[in-house]
Amino acid sequence: MGEPLPSFVELLDLEVIDRNLFRAPNEGEGGQRLFGGQVASQALRAAASTVDPAHHVNSLHAYFLRPGRYGVPIVFTVDRIRDGQSFTTRRVVATQHGEAILNLDASFHVDEEGGEYEPPSPVLRAPDPEVAEPDERRRAAHHLVLESRRVTLDDEGPLERTRWMRIAEPLPDDPVVHACAITYFSDTGPMGAARRAVGSAEGDGWEGTMMTASLDHCVWFHRPARADEFLLYRLEPLVTGRARGLTRGEIWTRDGRLAASITQEGLLRPRR
Repeated sequence: MGEPLPSFVELLDLEVIDRNLFRAPNEGEGGQRLFGGQVASQALRAAASTVDPAHHVNSLHAYFLRPGRYGVPIVFTVDRIRDGQSFTTRRVVATQHGEAILNLDASFHVDEEGGEYEPPSPVLRAPDPEVAEPDERRRAAHHLVLESRRVTLDDEGPLERTRWMRIAEPLPDDPVVHACAITYFSDTGPMGAARRAVGSAEGDGWEGTMMTASLDHCVWFHRPARADEFLLYRLEPLVTGRARGLTRGEIWTRDGRLAASITQEGLLRPRR
């Protein structure tokens, strides 16, 4: 198991260098590949720091450009693309050693009234998180800030994956922190779902036969949700081919509301 990272709240404590420039110390094992969920959540934090608090994040699209590394500070440059009455748009580029490792576009929306619809919730078919089996397979350092419990639904397909997940520490009431936390843990699992679709699940020796990496990651935030309370995270692969795989995910609150939707495309390249 890797060395413990700072608490999640500490990960979001960015140094303000200038009006549109922020820096994360990025502690951890030097030389190890940086968890994409960390840099995406920090980029969202940087973007939100330049936005009117009345505007809440409604979506983000992150491209992972190069492997980041722990132990190297990350600099976030925010481009204030648009400030509107209803919507605000930001672009963030994260760099290490002067090279871009992530590009994130985020949209923020002021609260408005509107008609509501969502599909039937899977939460009523899931066991209570307090009695669900803890997920003991998580060994990477970035998993240490997470608590995960396994769930198997009666109607779950062979390629679907469901977990109760939360940040394993109390978080402040700031909605930006909870949106960043959802961004963080939404990057755990999509590539595993895509690997299962091509017969390379965790524990089946895929490490020696396939190179995997997240390419781009999208999150749509439908309603506020506390990430320090258990959220039901469902994933299913949509398509694989041409050395890429696309996965779709949903995050549900414990009272059965759809809080966020996720898609991620990743690299699935056979080793030669």
